[in-house]
Amino acid sequence: MIKEFKEFLFKGNLIEIAVGLIMATAAAALVKAVVADLITPIIAAIVGEPSFGGLSFTINHSHFLYGDFINSVITFVSVGAAVFFFVVKPVNMVVARRKVGVEEASETKQCSECLSEIPREARKCAYCASPQAQGGPPPVAASLT
Repeated sequence: MIKEFKEFLFKGNLIEIAVGLIMATAAAALVKAVVADLITPIIAAIVGEPSFGGLSFTINHSHFLYGDFINSVITFVSVGAAVFFFVVKPVNMVVARRKVGVEEASETKQCSECLSEIPREARKCAYCASPQAQGGPPPVAASLT
């Protein structure tokens, strides 16, 4: 049982996840510091309030600190934008390129009418007999000289 536990602990996926979580925690602290120390003061200077952290109101002796909430919203939007523009968009572009490359390298294509898989060079679908656009490479012209 101890041997199995050691194998579980040292599997690549578990260690990669642990490293990812540690890096995410460090990145979250960094983003929070950037928002609290750089972005919020710039926005506060424009609005005229020196710091959002001190903004609050009281209702029936209950104290609501909405300034910290504003900082958290700015942090959330900043992280979301960074993840979208620096992770999601590049990954989507790579996946789209690979998908195009796989489709071009495939020896089959879909019939334009019945969507069956047919050979790329087929001129007619074997299933529905509809004519197909030529999908292979253009023919090479023979040189007479």
